[in-house]
Amino acid sequence: MISRYTRPEMGRIWSEENRFRTWLKVEIAATETLAEAGIVPRAAAKAIRERADFKVDRIREIEAEVRHDVIAFTTAVAEFVGPESRWFHYGLTSNDVVDTAQALLIGEASSIIAADLRQLESILEKRAWEFKDTPMIGRTHGIHAEPITFGFKLANWYAEVQRDIERFDRAAEEMRVGKFSGAVGTFAHLSPELEAKMCARLEIKTATGSSQVIQRDRHANYLATLAVIACTLDKIATEIRHLQRTEVREAEEYFSEKQKGSSAMPHKRNPVTSEQISGLARVVRSNAQAGFENVALWHERDISHSSVERVILPDSTTLVDYILNKATNLIETMFVYPLRMKANLESTGGLVFSGQLLLDLVEHGVSREDAYRMVQSHAMRAWKEGLNFRELVAGDPNITSKVPARVIEKAFDLKRQLRNIDGIFAQVFKAKKGGKPAQRSGKKPRLSRTATKRPKQLRAS
Repeated sequence: MISRYTRPEMGRIWSEENRFRTWLKVEIAATETLAEAGIVPRAAAKAIRERADFKVDRIREIEAEVRHDVIAFTTAVAEFVGPESRWFHYGLTSNDVVDTAQALLIGEASSIIAADLRQLESILEKRAWEFKDTPMIGRTHGIHAEPITFGFKLANWYAEVQRDIERFDRAAEEMRVGKFSGAVGTFAHLSPELEAKMCARLEIKTATGSSQVIQRDRHANYLATLAVIACTLDKIATEIRHLQRTEVREAEEYFSEKQKGSSAMPHKRNPVTSEQISGLARVVRSNAQAGFENVALWHERDISHSSVERVILPDSTTLVDYILNKATNLIETMFVYPLRMKANLESTGGLVFSGQLLLDLVEHGVSREDAYRMVQSHAMRAWKEGLNFRELVAGDPNITSKVPARVIEKAFDLKRQLRNIDGIFAQVFKAKKGGKPAQRSGKKPRLSRTATKRPKQLRAS
């Protein structure tokens, strides 16, 4: 992963230094457990705990000769420990260490992503309530449909992020397992009881059944969950890109005074963050496919998955951390233009209320087929000739003779169309109807320090 898309803490987790430190943590936990069981001398365990260390450059040097990273690691550590190192890695196979340590590394990465998700959830909640009653046109197939509010759109994103949080918490918990079951998973040299104690020492669970490796369906599910999160962010970014189009201009990314959108066209204000999120989401989704391919290994284990995971696990967690942070800043700082939303909503002269008029005709005795034909004829004329749909309807005796004027008037009532927004918010946020967001237990995560605050004069009222 190139550093451009790596935030510092996630970069630290997947650094070579931290990977080997985590291997060492696993090795020491195993040795101390074996010492407590009387299998390894306590003096040797003490020496290993106090003297075990390594230099990354030395591990690389040894690996260049032996072409085995775990052997290079144990050899480099042995140089620090001395004679007692014969008890280091006792009874273990390489993947007892590698897979268990990987679970710990993924746990660290997952903690960051979980916090990122809750930051995004918090910002979406805040801005959804800010624009709960800001009307705009809803679109299907990119075409004006019926009115919604911008807060309603944000509330839908909020609900999806809540589902992402639930899915991710489950997937991360499923990855929180270790194994010390040996070369083919049969505990030929240790025992299930010792494995349980080693894992407990590391504060993880034991895998219920393993071969030489922890089974990769867990990893595939975890990567797929990251891909679904990336899909959510892509969805949000794509919508903002559409709303920022010149012809729409209902919302747009924050654009600073010193920012430049094009080397050739000084007027450009491009949705670069949204496009970056959409682009990187593609990488996360493609990595999930590689995770699926890793499930099928030969017999009790081959290493075809190993090289893949050295790329896809750091890359996917790093990218999801990065684009979650970008999406949170994007939502927090984006400019929203309610007047433009209103103008677009009204631009078709009431066409977007055709559905209600159709229902009113049906309720007053007109067949659905005839009602649809009557309404559509005026709608198509208004569309083609740029006329006012509401005025065309008011001048049609075939409609006015069947539907009272007050009913026709009400059909074009925006508040009527949006009368259930309060109820939707109550359902999404589990708050009292028309009330403020429900108070959540615990502290909300702090926003990223890199978030650019919207200038007060540009905040939508």
